[in-house]
Amino acid sequence: QVQLVESGGGLVQAGDSLRLSCAASGRTFGTYAMGWFRQAPGKEREFVTRISWSGLSIYYADSVKGRFTISRDNAKNTVYLQMNSLKPEDTAVYYCAANFGGYSPRTVGYWGQGTQVTGSS
Repeated sequence: QVQLVESGGGLVQAGDSLRLSCAASGRTFGTYAMGWFRQAPGKEREFVTRISWSGLSIYYADSVKGRFTISRDNAKNTVYLQMNSLKPEDTAVYYCAANFGGYSPRTVGYWGQGTQVTGSS
């Protein structure tokens, strides 16, 4: 069993940066792929990024490629999402996800409670 707790959301202006953190409990954290999804009002939850357990394989949605960076520290059971050059369309609730291998939220084994990121122009 893995429990995920996100932090770091907030209100930002276009062009700002923000870093989200996701702290995980559970001894198997280091064996899981981790990542982030987001859900904007009225829209479906969408894939943002995924990092393998080793950190060697990383995938990004086209919409965030070049602006967002995912990383993980297995010693601290934490995964991070550095978001730069934020845009108003990045506004969403960001969810930490664990144990998934694809891009669909249906493949995710564990979810965090979500953290709100609101961007303004």
